Amino acid sequence: MTNENNPGSFGSSRGLSQKLKKDKKRKSSSTRWIGRQLNDPYVLETQKRGYKSRAAFKLLQINEKYKFLAPGLSVIDLGCAPGGWLQIASQKVSSIVGEEKVVGVDLLPTQEIPGSISIIGDISDKIVGKKLLKILGSNPNIIMSDMAANTTGHRQTDHIRTTYLLETALDFALDNLKKNGVFLAKCFKGGTEIEALSLMKKHFSRVHHIKPDASRKESVEGYVIALGYKT
Repeated sequence: MTNENNPGSFGSSRGLSQKLKKDKKRKSSSTRWIGRQLNDPYVLETQKRGYKSRAAFKLLQINEKYKFLAPGLSVIDLGCAPGGWLQIASQKVSSIVGEEKVVGVDLLPTQEIPGSISIIGDISDKIVGKKLLKILGSNPNIIMSDMAANTTGHRQTDHIRTTYLLETALDFALDNLKKNGVFLAKCFKGGTEIEALSLMKKHFSRVHHIKPDASRKESVEGYVIALGYKT
């Protein structure tokens, strides 16, 4: 199993496999989802560590490679519920109680996370963006987004909807990041993300795609990280 100093990998998950009892009332898709959860080592480790979601490991692994979260930096987390990324960001930037450097927003409520402040709102609303900046007290060093639209089961539709959220997050980042800042966001490859990627390459020094180990192999989920904002 992984430890705090090596968050990026797990040992063999053999021995973890659990079988579900048959239930005629349960859809086959639900059975598969529950089976994945029961046999997912990241889900098990999430519970052990008290993380709000397995997504915490995605951020840990991305940061392990690019080391962009550091003490003293300020962070805005878009689509922060249920709080997994807020937890990791707060730990890494070493926020002092009363001087939180991590602020998040989501359409859904987020339980209180030490070292951070979260609000309910839609980041496409400029008033919400201004509120985040006011709470933080300055422009952020890092803007990150794990926002994704509810899936429809139609791959191209899901791609388009998630790309819209990527573009919304990027617009906010381009307007508000500090110089040399970092932008991290969920990004599904499929064609419609090309314009957003072109903008990143224009305004940042480096742009990289990354699929952390904690993202399920069968998932189309991926991330893009843009470093060194040029303003």
